[in-house]
Amino acid sequence: MINVLVIGNGMVGYKFCEKLVNKAPGAFKIIVFGEEPSPAYDRVHLSEYFAHKSVEPLLMAPRQWYEENAIELITSEMVVSIDRGAKSVTTHKGRIFNYDKLVLATGSTPFVPPIEGSNKSGVFVYRTVEDLDAMETYSKNAKTSAVLGGGLLGLEAAKAAMDMGLEAHVIEFAPRLMPRQLDEAGSNMLQTTLESMGLHIHLSKSTAGIHGDEAMTSMTFTDGTTLEAEMLIISCGIRPRDELANESGLEKGERGGIKINESALTSDCDIYAIGEVASYKGMTYGLVAPGYDMATVAVEHLTGADTKGFTGADMSTKLKLIGVDVASFGDALDEGKQYKSIVFEDKNAGIYKRVNISKDGKKLMGGILVGDASNYNMLFQMMLNGMALPPHPEDLVMDTSRQGSPAGNTVDMLPDGAQICSCENVTKGALVQAVEVDGVEQFAALKTCTKAGTGCGACSPMVNDILTATLKKMGKKVRKVLCEHFAYTRQELFDLVKLNNIHSFDQLINDYGKGHGCETCKPAVASILASAWNGLILKQDTIQDTNDRFLANIQKGGTYSVIPRIAGGEITPEKLIVIGEVAKKYDLYAKITGGQRIDLLGARIDQLPEIWEELINAGFESGHAYGKALRTVKSCVGSSWCRYGLHDSVSFAIRIEERYKGLRAPHKIKSAVSGCRRECAEALSKDFGIIATEKGWNLYVGGNGGANPQHAVLLAGDIDDETCIAYIDRFLMFYIKTAEPLNRTATWMNKLEGGLDYLKQVVVEDSLGMGKQLEAEMQLLVEAYACEWKEVVNNPALRARFKHFVNSPEADPSLKFDKQRAQKVPAGW
Repeated sequence: MINVLVIGNGMVGYKFCEKLVNKAPGAFKIIVFGEEPSPAYDRVHLSEYFAHKSVEPLLMAPRQWYEENAIELITSEMVVSIDRGAKSVTTHKGRIFNYDKLVLATGSTPFVPPIEGSNKSGVFVYRTVEDLDAMETYSKNAKTSAVLGGGLLGLEAAKAAMDMGLEAHVIEFAPRLMPRQLDEAGSNMLQTTLESMGLHIHLSKSTAGIHGDEAMTSMTFTDGTTLEAEMLIISCGIRPRDELANESGLEKGERGGIKINESALTSDCDIYAIGEVASYKGMTYGLVAPGYDMATVAVEHLTGADTKGFTGADMSTKLKLIGVDVASFGDALDEGKQYKSIVFEDKNAGIYKRVNISKDGKKLMGGILVGDASNYNMLFQMMLNGMALPPHPEDLVMDTSRQGSPAGNTVDMLPDGAQICSCENVTKGALVQAVEVDGVEQFAALKTCTKAGTGCGACSPMVNDILTATLKKMGKKVRKVLCEHFAYTRQELFDLVKLNNIHSFDQLINDYGKGHGCETCKPAVASILASAWNGLILKQDTIQDTNDRFLANIQKGGTYSVIPRIAGGEITPEKLIVIGEVAKKYDLYAKITGGQRIDLLGARIDQLPEIWEELINAGFESGHAYGKALRTVKSCVGSSWCRYGLHDSVSFAIRIEERYKGLRAPHKIKSAVSGCRRECAEALSKDFGIIATEKGWNLYVGGNGGANPQHAVLLAGDIDDETCIAYIDRFLMFYIKTAEPLNRTATWMNKLEGGLDYLKQVVVEDSLGMGKQLEAEMQLLVEAYACEWKEVVNNPALRARFKHFVNSPEADPSLKFDKQRAQKVPAGW
């Protein structure tokens, strides 16, 4: 039996073992050395460690897996030397192990620049769970942190700092964030979005020194500026762990790393190198997919199988940085100016998209996506497979939320040889075969069977699309389950919550799911629970985003909005005076919105309860501008004042808003009531709009403003007040029950089988016999309403949550403002 030693039990080392035992079970004796105490874990999602406080959910496989596959796993032990002549290795404990074949998967180590003071307490690197444990312990006595490096790893480290409740600053030497992946415009969009979340970013900064006695207290830069910080995370890139190559005389790459050939062999024919430690044609790779490719090649060569060999790797990547989608593929930057670029930019939504196409307009060469990377997989496949561009290439960067795949391209058009999962080298043909031949019908089962989507996870949406398309071709009914943690659709989960009186995420996942949940199911379940029971959203704050957690929209510069409800846009002079006094007292920026409310912007977290206490005492309520809920019911002045008005649109708008205020849904809801056909309230651009007629009201549904406007369509005409409200009850409850997560009513209606005709049958004709039930369910939600901010104001425990620092009541000292037309705006505005 061939004796194989693997030095390094990271993701790539583990993947080599997995592939070897699958390829040739029982043919090799495998011993794996890992310096860390735990088995291999997922470093790609390292920041998720804070959500679990345990390495277990991140493990690539438990220890039991190694035992079941006759692999000897040795942890907390480091190999310090290789004797190539004797074909043996020695560990730091003095133990000697012989090998027939040796695999070096030692990975990399964080690069720490030679900065004076980098050895002080409070300075960390971001690499292992032990690093995170040490940082979290230290952070309990700190308020401010800095991250050295604004690349992929640096922004992940910044997220870790924010998860620890620290004020976070990112210092980047280059003039923009992620300079290797994003152009200036894309980087600016990312920076604006991250700053709006409270992250402080400093560009074109070169660190001169780290200061303090034993522990750091500040940093200085070569431009003479200073930053106070009690903790520093260094994330300036990686260096290959090639010290064993130095000691044993293996040939190294030009820029470090262990030189390998197409078979992943080093200069010693019995030693392989894979992953970040390997150098192929002078290039080292810091992504997991190339490491997995090397592991595959090494296994193929070791077992004597035919292999095309390792020929380099594409560095395209898609990830979510602090909640923001970012993707870069192909020749994204086009530094050689070889191509034509098409750019779409929506500063309001924080979206930037750029694609580079060949000068003849026939091929996609690369691209950048910030804020919305939903079509990354399809664009990436178009580039890889040289697929023809659509007649109007600009469609590639336009919004795809309604049309799914860009410009009509679908997974059906991809060739069977298209590589869908680069981490595991899984083709479309292999996925289709697993469905058609092996009978796989569930997404989780397809991942287990093919390994697609088990690496970085970026390909998961496309894997699911291929599964769905293949099943439909086979004539099978497709159930769109929420995610791998719940084998149910959103509609089914909503019914389970209602039928079983479930009020928490933990109860739902324990009874009907598995695992710990993810960024897909957690907010979706939070929405379901809120829509089902209309309970206090703060009880779910661990699965809500920042807006719901603080009952306010976070604004640029790190402050928050205060937007009280002003039903129908009607307000008394006394209440206007209160708003003015509050704005003046707390120095808030005031603006009248398009939805007939008054925004008060620039409030600190710690000020929010005090501000709302004053507003509530004056009779105001939460406007729910921060939630996926009813926002406003806009109105014209109606028959009370307008000589063209047919009905009292203000009174009806107030009645509508008072009824549905606080209603939680898959997405935000807007409404309007116009007193005549002149339509001054713009009801036709709302999720549901009401327009007066000579005989009553016309009810329109499914409208949408924003980047992709869509007119609402007529659901019922010439109806009276009570019938109109009954139909709205039915429409909204049917939407809440059946829509997918984060689908506006317009998108939901576009996808609804049977379209408007079917919706009329359900809502107006009551074809399902559910009309009264839907009305009754809405009435329960109406009766359950309570102003969320009033609950906070009157609850000391909830009020205590509203502070910038977890361990101090002090205000954020870094907030800075400028003056614009006699009001404050964020500095740099």
